[in-house]
Amino acid sequence: MSNIPSNLKYADSHEWVRDNGDGTVTVGITDHAQDLLGDVVYIELPDVGAETTASEQFSLVESVKAASDIYAPVSGEVVEVNEALDDSPELVNESPFEDAWIAKIKLNDPAELDKLLDAAAYATSIE
Repeated sequence: MSNIPSNLKYADSHEWVRDNGDGTVTVGITDHAQDLLGDVVYIELPDVGAETTASEQFSLVESVKAASDIYAPVSGEVVEVNEALDDSPELVNESPFEDAWIAKIKLNDPAELDKLLDAAAYATSIE
């Protein structure tokens, strides 16, 4: 059973979003996604300053099984990336919701958060 924290929002493409309360969100991939991928060996981080568009690819995760595009759950500007993932991509497997966030994004439209799934809806989507 995947860990699905109730304080986060989710995209059906398996990204999680934490509202930081300051117009930014933190984004990563879900426990379910990292489980499907297997051992993560590389993460291509977006560039700080890059613009994201909701539902478009903005990062890439490679595992021993496959490479998988990561889609931006919201539109905005990348204001920070998790450089720890450059040296320790396995953090995605070990701590997908805490240590392995991928990027922080300054929202263009906070209403986009309302389009994301809550924990119960995401749990239903992966059953």
